Amino acid sequence: MNRVFVYGALRRGALHAWRMETAEFLGEASVTGTMVAVDWYPGLVLEGENTIRGEVYAVSEHLLASLDSFEGIGEEANHTGEYERVEAEVTLSGEAEKVWVYEWQKGVEGYQEVVSGDWLSEPAARGRKRPQRTLAEGENP
Repeated sequence: MNRVFVYGALRRGALHAWRMETAEFLGEASVTGTMVAVDWYPGLVLEGENTIRGEVYAVSEHLLASLDSFEGIGEEANHTGEYERVEAEVTLSGEAEKVWVYEWQKGVEGYQEVVSGDWLSEPAARGRKRPQRTLAEGENP
């Protein structure tokens, strides 16, 4: 089984949580980085000092391939370039664990930072717009 950290639309209570129904929920977790609001979904860059909240699941190879497709990874025809699946260290039950994470590949410039680090607390996660705060060129997250 593969372990995957989800932080946005795949979390419990989020729009696409149903995609995780066959996965085993292992617990709430966090990772250090920067989260940005892309649209109705977030992007996570594994740079920065913010604590990003999410969940870790054990997933089958079949579900992992399905998640890759959902995130635009895989076959060249379906590859969007928005995300890459990378291995990262998250904190799960107080322990450091290596898991798969879908990392945003388009940077933070021009996107609204999710300062709370919790996508589910954001209006965009519920289909509402949030106040604008974009990161300027050269500004550190």
